[in-house]
Amino acid sequence: MQSTSGPRTPGQDPQDTPPGAADDPISSAADEQTIKLGQFLKWANLAESGAEARELVQGGYVRVDGEVETRRGRHLHVGQQVTLAYPGEDEITVVVEDL
Repeated sequence: MQSTSGPRTPGQDPQDTPPGAADDPISSAADEQTIKLGQFLKWANLAESGAEARELVQGGYVRVDGEVETRRGRHLHVGQQVTLAYPGEDEITVVVEDL
C-alpha cells in the first residue's frame, strides 16, 4: 500500500532533482548566472572548506565590491570583485568571471 501525505512539489523527491543540481554552486536566476559567496571562496581557493568560508565571512575579512559582506549566501554576479583581507597581510582580490 502506498501512503499519500499530500500533494508533492518538485524537489521533494530526489528523483525530481536533475543529477548534480543540488551540488552545483552556480545557479541561474532571471537569465543571469550567480554563485553564492561561500561557494565562490572555495572555488577561488580562498577557503579550504565551507566552515573556513563561514569563518572568513562572519569575521569581516571578506569584501564584495569594497563593502564588508557578512552573508555567506550572498549571490555574486559576473564582474563583482571579492577581496579577502587579513589584518597585517596583503589583500587578495578576485573578480567573478564567466560562471
